[in-house]
Amino acid sequence: MNDFWIAPSILAADFARLGEEVETVVAGGADLIHFDVMDNHYVPALTIGPPVCEKLRDHLRAREIDAPIDVHLMVKPVDAIVPEFARAGASYISFHPEASEHVDRTLQLIRDAGCKAGLVFNPATPLSWLDHLTDKVDLVLLMSVNPGFGGQKFIESTIDKLAAAREAIDRSGRDIRLEVDGGVKVDNIGRIAKAGADTFVAGTAIFGTEDYAETIAAMRDEIARANHVAG
Repeated sequence: MNDFWIAPSILAADFARLGEEVETVVAGGADLIHFDVMDNHYVPALTIGPPVCEKLRDHLRAREIDAPIDVHLMVKPVDAIVPEFARAGASYISFHPEASEHVDRTLQLIRDAGCKAGLVFNPATPLSWLDHLTDKVDLVLLMSVNPGFGGQKFIESTIDKLAAAREAIDRSGRDIRLEVDGGVKVDNIGRIAKAGADTFVAGTAIFGTEDYAETIAAMRDEIARANHVAG
């Protein structure tokens, strides 16, 4: 994998031919497949569950495609569904602290199921959760829109929050990915990378284009340019 990961969100893909869409986007340079799970309870929308994840994983394995699946749980309660997604083939499972009665326990549940654990921060959720949990977190996901539906505009205050999260991760000395989700496009991904993100979720910005490989390459060019300037 690259040091900077592009994670297309299948929420924006054509579900009538989901397997083909994922094959194409991985061939185009995607590092991670982002899998948005919404329950019409914690967030307004209702999307997809473990059976779709399992079928997608089986489809990729049958074609010898080794693309990690990054499951973002926007559900409440969260604990009961974690083992189901682990069995369905998730590589990463992330959740919102507001959706768990015992955040430390949920993180451990994810790890005990054999997956890497992520914690998701809404725009108004403070990063102070990390003061007590960096030893159990493999991924920090900052929402740069309010969760629940795609196509929203990037919230600019996320830039400063990314920088603060990067500082916290660096202080921990641990190998923790810093992911950002919401409104990520070719024209702002450089600034987002410069602020400290290393993993970028993009839905319509990729699946809404004619050539996924060309779009992903353009994103990488902007990341490289920003990283060179920052260096």
